Amino acid sequence: MGAAAARTAAASGWTVVLSGRRADRLHEVADQVRQAGGTADVLPLDASDQEAVVAAAATVASRHGRLDGLVLAAGLNAPARRWDDQSLETFRAVVDTNLTGVVSVVDAALPALRTSGAGVVVVVSSYAGWSFQPGAGVAYSASKTALGSVVRTLNQQEAPHGLRATHLCPGDVATDFLQQRPTVPDAAARAVMLTPEDIGRTIGFVLDAPAHVRVDELVISPVSQR
Repeated sequence: MGAAAARTAAASGWTVVLSGRRADRLHEVADQVRQAGGTADVLPLDASDQEAVVAAAATVASRHGRLDGLVLAAGLNAPARRWDDQSLETFRAVVDTNLTGVVSVVDAALPALRTSGAGVVVVVSSYAGWSFQPGAGVAYSASKTALGSVVRTLNQQEAPHGLRATHLCPGDVATDFLQQRPTVPDAAARAVMLTPEDIGRTIGFVLDAPAHVRVDELVISPVSQR
């Protein structure tokens, strides 16, 4: 979903800085953006490493002079996700990625976003962050639900600086993330799910909205969602 968002944003004129743990994947997406005529930079990053996040914010400022938007699409879950089979180690890892990592990146980026005067933040949450989903798991449900409050506090406190944040809640999307489910959906199930490009176009809509428009929460799901 992050890759699709980067391609969509670049196509509408954004300079995109790609971050994540897999440097090879980042360079692959950057090449796709450039081949399509867009501008892309690569900045590998583990969002759970606070020092690295602060350094990355400084690097973006140094290389590009400004920061106008964030798309936070990292996510983690585990097959063992119930009270009777989860481990606290896994619980912490999921919360660190899904919640603490988001807060960490936003906190580091806020000074630049305030300076922008019309900064936009898109937090890619989950259908489970909007509506309770029994199968999503203890850690995942808790972390994604909490993102709604993170977004609301941003909108309430940072509106005077022109900042706008969106809690984006996708339903089932056919990505590699499905491998983290206790039962991995088959090809027939994936065929009726959303695609990463569906999410990319949705994020592009939010990023390109006029500065006076704020999309507080947006839920997008396939017709097959139950």
